[in-house]
Amino acid sequence: MKLTEPIPSALSDAQRRRKRIVDVLLGGVAFLAAFPIFLLTAIFIRLDSPGPALFRQKRVGEGGKLFPMFKFRSMVANAEAMQNDALARDESGNYVYKLEDDPRITRVGKWIRRSSVDELPQLLNVLRGEMSLIGPRPELPFIVEEFYEPWQYERFAVPQGMTGWWQVNGRSERPMHLNTEDDLYYIRNYSLWLDFEILLRTLRAVVTGRGAF
Repeated sequence: MKLTEPIPSALSDAQRRRKRIVDVLLGGVAFLAAFPIFLLTAIFIRLDSPGPALFRQKRVGEGGKLFPMFKFRSMVANAEAMQNDALARDESGNYVYKLEDDPRITRVGKWIRRSSVDELPQLLNVLRGEMSLIGPRPELPFIVEEFYEPWQYERFAVPQGMTGWWQVNGRSERPMHLNTEDDLYYIRNYSLWLDFEILLRTLRAVVTGRGAF
């Protein structure tokens, strides 16, 4: 999927080069360090429920282009067919797409979500250049097509990330419709130092488990 109107990049060429260098260096180190966790998690997932350990899902990336985002499978194998069972609305009538008591989540899935281990395979997306360590979260295509307003398209003006400004300011505790404003704050105030701040705050949030499910 591509957006109907091209979105100019919010990063200069120099900013993009520096961001990519950091992604390759830190992403490569993180991938090697986490490799034993990769193997153990894959084994536990296969023992817990039928289906592959790794899950690929189409997401909207920078400029509105689709790419396959990798995650460890935390739900039953036919979870996407059960999408409508997991939709709910908040007190303002806005759709919420990530529920703490989602019936599709497996036993191992609850643990890897709480610890954010399910996100580790996205290091492959970072190394492949499809994502960055820091940036707005890659959105599901149907959400963009059905629910996005034009002002929200600006969130695709930078590489999409494994973690970002809204995750470290509440993570999944925040209603979904508030996240875009935080993404736009990140884009409009971008700096490499802001990326490092978000990385440090992400590590703290993962260790404490605040807002993750």
